Order: sequence, then C-alpha cells, then structure tokens
Amino acid sequence: MESLSSRVLTSVVGFSIISVIVWIGWVTLLPALVVLSVMGLFEYIRMLDRNDIDVRRVSLAVFGTAIIVASLPMWPQTPWPGGSWREAVLTVAVGYMLVMEVMRPGERPLERIVYSLFGLLYVPWLLGYFLMLRYTPDAGDGLLYFALPLLATFAADIGGYFGGYFFGRRKLAPEISPAKTVEGAIGGFAFSFLIVLLLSQFTHIWSPLEALLYSILVASASQLGDLAESLLKRALRTKDSGTSLPGHGGFLDRLDSLLFAVPATYLFLNISVFSR
Repeated sequence: MESLSSRVLTSVVGFSIISVIVWIGWVTLLPALVVLSVMGLFEYIRMLDRNDIDVRRVSLAVFGTAIIVASLPMWPQTPWPGGSWREAVLTVAVGYMLVMEVMRPGERPLERIVYSLFGLLYVPWLLGYFLMLRYTPDAGDGLLYFALPLLATFAADIGGYFGGYFFGRRKLAPEISPAKTVEGAIGGFAFSFLIVLLLSQFTHIWSPLEALLYSILVASASQLGDLAESLLKRALRTKDSGTSLPGHGGFLDRLDSLLFAVPATYLFLNISVFSR
C-alpha cells in the first residue's frame, strides 16, 4: 500500500504540473520538454554505461535539443515540399555521427552510431510529438486533444494496476515484464475507455465508436511503450532507469507509456479526424 500511495501521489502531482505547463503553451512546454529530453537521455546513457556501451554524449544532447525545438509548429514551412525541420535535424545528426566515426572511429564505431541514433529516436524524437499535438489543429483545440492521451494513459495505468492486483492470473509478456498480466491490460483498457468516453461525450468531439477505437489504440500504445522500455531495461540488465520519481523509478519509467501514446494520438487525429 505504501508503494501504491507513493505511485498515486507522484502521478497526481506530475499530472497537475504537466497540466499547468501544457495549458500555458509552448513558452513553458518547450523548455520542459528539453529538460525531459536531457534527463531521459541521461538515464539512457547511464544504463548503457553499466553495460560498457559508448555513445556520442554531447551529440545526443545537442541534436536531442534541436529535434525538440524543430518540433515547434510555428516554424515556417521547409523550402522542400513534404519535409519537416525535424527530419532535417535528424538527417544532419546521422551525417554528423557518420563523419565523426570516420574521422575518429575508436572502438566499436558501428555500435556507437546505432545506440546514439536509437537514443535520439526513442527520447527527443518521440517527445517532439508532444509539441506537435499541443497545437493540433490549433492552440485552442490542441489543448483538449493533448489532454486525451494524458487522461487515457493515466487511467490505463491505474486501471491496469488494480486489474492486475486483484484479478491478474495470466502473464502478458513473461519474458519481458513478468508483473504484467492480461487481466491488468484489460482493466487498463476498460478504465481508459470509460474516461475517454466521458470526455468525448462531455465535449462532443467524438462518437462512442470513435472513442472506442481511440481507446483501443491508445491503450495498446501505452502497453507497448511500457513493454518497450521493459525490453530495453532487460537487455541492459537494469531494474529502473533512475530513482528520481518515487514509486515510478526514473523519468523514462514514467514517460514510457506517453512516449507511444502521444504520437499514436497525433497520428489518429490526423488520419481519422482532420483528414475528413
């Protein structure tokens, strides 16, 4: 119960802080995401260090920050059609790291390139969707749509915890996360769908069918994000990415679900809603 209370308290405090930051807009959201990116990359690098895996640390910090900044929707369109500044930054990052390894290869150059680029894609690239979703389709409605994955993921986390605690029998992915159960996943989806349905009916943004489809997507993305981070920690022989958040471990332990749920929401909105 102590673990549960600290988990819930951290979630409530974190949700309140995030709500204020998101409500103000990019002025607070941008620096917050830069800090989260740096902290997430720091935890990622620390896990790699424990396994004697080297990465381009300064390059990760510089290009990670650049990807977050390039995710701002306020930037003018790129001179080339169909592209984005995020893609431009990522392309430059790939080229730079290849050039650096050619000039100063050291030991295991391919490993350093792969793990460095994975760090960029896993943390700042996915965090950039937070900014993009906040202003989709505009600053007003974007605030409401941004609340969807936050509330849905929070509900899935709490519903999954209680569903697994009281009814958990069958393991969901025993080789990756032994504590996850099928019943917990069902409980997380059910509570997430309830919250999304209530919000969508209250705001009249979706029909019950759309709410159901979105709940299936975001609950699946949330579970996948959690399992993906568990897979990463298992591969790197680490229990938690950090100890910064009581009851949750590190920043990556807390962000793992949202790192997948927010991009999934952005894609769902642009494909099924705004493309009509």
